[in-house]
Amino acid sequence: MEQEYVLSVKANNNNGVLLRISGLFSRRCFNITSINAAETEEPNISRLTIVVTADLKVLNQIKNQLLKLYDVHEVRIMEDAVKREHILIRAGRSEEDRHKIIEIANLYRAKPVDVGKDSIMLELTGEPLKIDSFLDLLKPFGIIKMVRSGITALERD
Repeated sequence: MEQEYVLSVKANNNNGVLLRISGLFSRRCFNITSINAAETEEPNISRLTIVVTADLKVLNQIKNQLLKLYDVHEVRIMEDAVKREHILIRAGRSEEDRHKIIEIANLYRAKPVDVGKDSIMLELTGEPLKIDSFLDLLKPFGIIKMVRSGITALERD
């Protein structure tokens, strides 16, 4: 049965590594739901957080294929992890909408980062379900533009 899994991949922080990793998924027709990559506490190592929808057989195949790549040091399937996502969103069609959006933003502790004549831009960081819930409440006011960072995660101790 397919479900969503979060992989943590530690790899060398070199040119082309992200391309080789994403190319592996593409060549084998595995879909990436979300990918996030950044430098770790070691400047020469990057951590990639990759979200995939797969069954256990495909998940293990993905893990084994990633471990075969020269630049990859570690691949972990994250089961008990803290997951966060960041979103920037511009919403609203009128000044009245903007006031109602601010009320919703206050409930979710979203931060206003830019205010236009009729719209407002907000930022919010939280669990993916919190982001989805926030978006559902904003949809009636008109979402003009938005960008989601994708999931970032770290395993608990």
